[in-house]
Parts: sequence; C-alpha cells; structure tokens
Amino acid sequence: MLDTVAEIVATLSLIAGGLLCFSAGLGVVRFQDVFLRMHAATKAGTLGLMFIVLALCVVLPETDAIIKAILVAVFMVMTAPIASHLIGRAAFRTRSPFWEGTKVDQGCEVFRAAQQRLPTDGRD
Repeated sequence: MLDTVAEIVATLSLIAGGLLCFSAGLGVVRFQDVFLRMHAATKAGTLGLMFIVLALCVVLPETDAIIKAILVAVFMVMTAPIASHLIGRAAFRTRSPFWEGTKVDQGCEVFRAAQQRLPTDGRD
C-alpha cells in the first residue's frame, strides 16, 4: 500500500514539475521582453524543480540522496532570485525596451532620467 501511495505522489510530482518546467521554457520563448522572460524562467523553473526534487525524495528514500536533492533545491532557491535580479537590473540600465503592454511606474521613469544625468566613472 505504501509503495503505491509513494508511486502516485512521485508520479504526480514529476508531472507537475515537468509541466512547470515546460511552461518556463515556453515563457522564455514566447514572452515579449526581457522582464517577462526572466519572470517566467525564475518562478516556474524553480517551482518545477521543487516538484521534481520532491519526487526524487519519495522514490529514493536514502539519506544521502535526500540530502543531495535538498542541497540542489536550496541552491536553486538561493541563486535564481539573485540571477533574476541582476538580469533585470542590467536590462533596465541598458534601457532594454519594454513590451508595449507594460504599465511603467512614474518613479521608474524619474529614476531613469536622473540616472542619465549623473556622471559615470565606468564602474556601473
């Protein structure tokens, strides 16, 4: 009975993780600008990986496999937001164009204008 429940949980987790990773890839291909693409890749990709790690922990209940899977998940959770932030910051600073449907905050435009007036020393 327990093996059947574990197999069902692992199967559902793998399907959910696969669908989320597929939607992350689809979002990277189909979305219109850098900001939308990085959001799709970061959010759906990280959650998809969590489901896949859950399935791995259910299928391989050995301590070393679970520790390695948890370390992979923690690494992804720690690095994905930082990478996404840096990509977004670089895109914003290089004035990457927004998708025409994007609503721009007025403070954002004020910041961009002020940033253009500041002298730079080449260390952005």
